[in-house]
Amino acid sequence: MINVALIFPGQGAQKVGMGKELYDASPQSREVFDAADRVLGIDLTKTIFEGPAEKLTSTAYCQPAILTMSIAALAALRVHPKSKNISVKFAAGLSLGEYSALIAAGALGLEAGLRLVQHRAGFMEEATKLERGAMAAVIGFPKEKLLVICQETGAQIANFNSPEQIVITGHAAKVQAACERLKAEGAKTVIPLEVSGAFHSSLMAPAAEKFSGVLKGAAIQKPQIPIVANVNAAPQTDPSAIRRLLAEQITSSVQWEPSVRFLASQGVTEFLEIGPGKVLKGLMRKTDPALKVHNIEVPTDLENLPF
Repeated sequence: MINVALIFPGQGAQKVGMGKELYDASPQSREVFDAADRVLGIDLTKTIFEGPAEKLTSTAYCQPAILTMSIAALAALRVHPKSKNISVKFAAGLSLGEYSALIAAGALGLEAGLRLVQHRAGFMEEATKLERGAMAAVIGFPKEKLLVICQETGAQIANFNSPEQIVITGHAAKVQAACERLKAEGAKTVIPLEVSGAFHSSLMAPAAEKFSGVLKGAAIQKPQIPIVANVNAAPQTDPSAIRRLLAEQITSSVQWEPSVRFLASQGVTEFLEIGPGKVLKGLMRKTDPALKVHNIEVPTDLENLPF
């Protein structure tokens, strides 16, 4: 048996047509897509498969779409003969991906997870309309110097993604000021992100407050395996702590690099990135080149697993 951790991508990994091959090849995957349409009452599957890209990219569609495609890929994995060769020790996900991880770990059912993400997306979208926010990816700049610049400009940290990549967030003017400082002080690359608002910042406080109320009634069970939480990069098994951290996650920095280092410290060297894209694989290579990441996105990925 190979010890693995399941990891799930977040917003930004979406693309038109994702999951179509799984839908066609796997009855279990098809059930997930059909259930999502039924639970959410929107044309989610049609939008995922056919677009337009602008509609799929909107927060209201993007978040449930990525979760649905990720869980559809997980469903195909679970019935594949090679799944008998793995022992899943942890689950984790980047921002939105934490909800896919909770479903994978048995802490949330698919319907409950979809409804939570639908609320989360709606509240976050509402918050983006209250104040003008922005985000930017900073590549190849020392973390300590970046923290000082953020403190001085009022920008905030959205994601500690890898030793090479940190994402900043906050009021648009403050993010712009931080970007100008970073370029002046030698940042290798500063990339403004095409997002509708300042996610993982204090500007999302109204969304976090509303979402806390929804979480109180959410059917969250004790997970069968620990979830490594974005907020503190620590394993979680207590439903009340999971509820609290999910609310905090909306305004907190995503501690992805520390999460990866924690998993590696637990002896996990094989990871399955389940869902669209290979973003996490790239980030993990930058964090620890010794870690092996296998992507599960299309049916042939299951056949190609080396287990």
